[in-house]
Amino acid sequence: MPHPAHHRFGMTLPVPAPLGEHPAIARKLTEAGYTDIWSIEVDGLDGFTPLALAATGAPDAHLGTAIVSPFTRGPALLAMTAASLAELAPGRFHLGLGAASRPIVHNWNGAAYDKPYQRVRDTVRFLRAALAGERVAERYETFEIQGFRLTRPPQSPPPIYLAALREGMLCLAGREADGAILNWLSADDVAKVAPYVHEGGPGKEIVCRMFVCPTADADAARTAFRRMVTFYLNVPGYAAYQRWLGRADQLQPMWDAWARGDRRGAMAAVPDALIDDLLVHGTPEQCRAQIRRYVDNGVTVPVVMLVDAGDGADPVAQALSLAPGRRIS
Repeated sequence: MPHPAHHRFGMTLPVPAPLGEHPAIARKLTEAGYTDIWSIEVDGLDGFTPLALAATGAPDAHLGTAIVSPFTRGPALLAMTAASLAELAPGRFHLGLGAASRPIVHNWNGAAYDKPYQRVRDTVRFLRAALAGERVAERYETFEIQGFRLTRPPQSPPPIYLAALREGMLCLAGREADGAILNWLSADDVAKVAPYVHEGGPGKEIVCRMFVCPTADADAARTAFRRMVTFYLNVPGYAAYQRWLGRADQLQPMWDAWARGDRRGAMAAVPDALIDDLLVHGTPEQCRAQIRRYVDNGVTVPVVMLVDAGDGADPVAQALSLAPGRRIS
């Protein structure tokens, strides 16, 4: 693992602990060597509140969203929220944006999931201007802004990273954003994906949220992750991504069972080899060695997303066991 004095290394919050404990948890993580704390926003907590709490407990940590969607917040609200975090953590907040998916945007938030590439692109362009303190009056392809200006623009506008799967969004992340956020890929896949981002110029960050289950019980880890595979990789965008990465033959039996309405059969059809590609699991030492492979292949900010094996393990203790300052045997 790269030494934390020279490289960034992140953990995903929240973990399954009361939200009021998260400032203390963030402090423990940074004391153990984590440099970054990143949030998620799906169906639990929002993407900004855990970071605000983490900032109070770990005042030197980098903070980032991975990701929030421009479909579920209006452009001005997104700019105001980003400005708030940038003021709270000057020079250390990183805004991760992503189109999310139709279930999240349309089914759960009642918004139209139209032109995701264009909506993300337009939002980046708006945010660049708004966070710089400019007055924005612009007709973009997917929305129009009529004279908005932040009254408290951040002294240090946050870098913007884009969640990206295939070529179009990866290239957009390199061309108009400051880097990309990756997930649902193997360490070997990074070598295929990263060059699209770097086409946009030097110095682009490659943030990777990787699923990690630190347990020596391989069967328990695979069982827990198999449920996630069947839920996520049947979403059309993620399915297309896995086809692009070359996993169609491995996943087709699962997709066929899911299309028949056979949820149990779909889970059973996910091969162990695919799980072992997409899930980091094993002892903490084995997990750290696997994470190192992602870094060796081009990830600049590895971010751990803990997967619960159902064994009652304390997630904070698991996070600390993976701390980048620990020696890999």
